[in-house]
Amino acid sequence: MSFEWPWQYNFPPFFTLQPNVDTRQKQLAAWCSLTLSYCRHHKLYTLDIMEAQESPVFNHKNIDRKLSMEAILIVFEELRKKGNLEWLDKNKTRCLVMWRRPEEWGKLIYQWVSKNGMVNTVFTLYELANGDDTESEEFHGLEDWMLIRSLQALQMDGKAEVISMDDGKGVKFF
Repeated sequence: MSFEWPWQYNFPPFFTLQPNVDTRQKQLAAWCSLTLSYCRHHKLYTLDIMEAQESPVFNHKNIDRKLSMEAILIVFEELRKKGNLEWLDKNKTRCLVMWRRPEEWGKLIYQWVSKNGMVNTVFTLYELANGDDTESEEFHGLEDWMLIRSLQALQMDGKAEVISMDDGKGVKFF
């Protein structure tokens, strides 16, 4: 399944931040939506700011338009304010992208556990995110940092407990 680009993506002014406040807010909302959709489609969880400028999201070669580094940082800051992005360093060169928040992932995981009658079962983190049983699930391949945050959200709700095991971490569902 190929990625569906929004109509604005082929509109050259989309790649220049607009001075009008209302127009800019709509434009930033569209950029945020595009960035999250693209990351979700390609299962991207981390972005490098220098690489982002050359990625197809911010660099449309067919119309010879590229979003400036300053504008990309503004989009990323907007995503951070909404809780969809977290910087990994003080210099803001790498970030975590959360196209689905930990609570949402936790809910999906718990639904799968419940649906398959696996409450009161212990899983290794690897088994949960990469095992054969979860291959058809959306959370399959989830990166460890997000998996742990998702399980911690479930732990806060009393639905799971993250435990230490001989070969790393595991989780027990209630």
